[in-house]
Amino acid sequence: MSRVGDGVTAAAAVPAATAVPALTWRPCDEPKGPAGRECAELPAPVDYRDPDGPQLTLAVYRLRSERPAARRGTLLLIPGGPGGSGARQLAQKGDALRKEMAGAYDIVALDPRGLGGSTKASCELAPDDRYLVSLRSWPGPEGEITENVARSRRIADVCGRHGGAVLRGFSTANEVRDIDRFRQALGERKLSAWGVSYGTYVAAVYAQRYPQHTDRWVMDSNGDPDPARVAQGWLANMAVGVDDRFPDFAAWAADPARQDEGLRLAQRPEDVRPLFLALATKLDRNPKDSTTVGVPLTGNLLRQALQNALAGNGSFPQLARLVQAAQDPAAEPVLPAELAEPLPDQDAAVMIATICNDVRWRGTVPSYARAVAADRVRHPLTAGMPVNVSACAFWKDAPAEQPTRITAEGPSDILMIQNRRDPATPYSGALKMRSALGDRARLVTVDHGGQGGHGAYLANGNACGDRAVTTFLTTGRRPAGDVLCAD
Repeated sequence: MSRVGDGVTAAAAVPAATAVPALTWRPCDEPKGPAGRECAELPAPVDYRDPDGPQLTLAVYRLRSERPAARRGTLLLIPGGPGGSGARQLAQKGDALRKEMAGAYDIVALDPRGLGGSTKASCELAPDDRYLVSLRSWPGPEGEITENVARSRRIADVCGRHGGAVLRGFSTANEVRDIDRFRQALGERKLSAWGVSYGTYVAAVYAQRYPQHTDRWVMDSNGDPDPARVAQGWLANMAVGVDDRFPDFAAWAADPARQDEGLRLAQRPEDVRPLFLALATKLDRNPKDSTTVGVPLTGNLLRQALQNALAGNGSFPQLARLVQAAQDPAAEPVLPAELAEPLPDQDAAVMIATICNDVRWRGTVPSYARAVAADRVRHPLTAGMPVNVSACAFWKDAPAEQPTRITAEGPSDILMIQNRRDPATPYSGALKMRSALGDRARLVTVDHGGQGGHGAYLANGNACGDRAVTTFLTTGRRPAGDVLCAD
């Protein structure tokens, strides 16, 4: 039998659970969500090695096909993150997906353990340690990491003391097992899926472990599946993603059309990058009071705001206003909402724990310091953050199992779609996923950074890319080979 880290039989590494109970669905429409949503609760083991031991609850959701005669199966939405909610993805994409699928599927989602309506765990982190700009280890003004090391040790210690068995169970492997448990509860022999961002890794691991249960599998905005690094590699790759994507913002910010909008930052696109870097350096030395009392605009907060804004063109105006306010001595910057307040403790816990539980992170304090110094030179827009130390370097519990190695073994039923200028999952990493999957997959590349810089299907208005995915999900037809869709 293959080892968990190497083959397709990893699902056999845990004992078989008792029979999965049937789901009891109830109406649960949300004001801003698609009509007809149903909800249910699915019990699952806290630890699949003890299937009859303590249980937790997974919140699951369904949109029934509106054309039962056209229905061919069930399509699962797998959210990104770690920290993305299935309920939120269904609310955001449910109506558009229903239109594209024309009744071919019941559309379902689950909140991964720790999120939304599912059982949660808490680290009991102090508020100062739950700001996104704190959870991401941004180095000090000169690249120093002493404060990052202290915070990372503190977070790992607090999570180790307070998280308990539920927190230790937050992992990609368990999310994959939860998905297969959901499949059984639905009474489906196979699932189709649309995974986005981190959800592509979840989808890839599921396809490796349960190839006999995959139908039509879509992986949108893919990361490098290197099992030795997993999330540590994804974070490091963000430096490349930001560099790939920044020229789109620079072109937008220098467009003469921004003059009429009062948002033009420079006369030429090539002037935007040095302007931004100089401003961030200035704020490193002299943070500027914002409209949020106690949360000044620092250089690192500006860099994090950039990283967030690159996820979609719709955030460019807010970033331009932040840059302008930072430049104006009389202005008081308005911080983006997601940066002005600490994350809820339970959201921070699941975001940290999943990436720390998946694999032991490599590095010593001196090696992290060296990596930060080199990365700041290569990728100044991210200032060394992507390769810096994190709580995972000091995590108290060793991973329960080795990450799954993604291979070309299994049915050829995967369609990958990828923006060429994705700020979070760069194209270079997606090509490594493509290589790992071999003939199992076809890749649709969208020459885009645009409206949805992160996320390609039903995000950019790119007819070629959208058509390829919709055709595959509704008819099973994929391109004969990899294809490029022009912007």
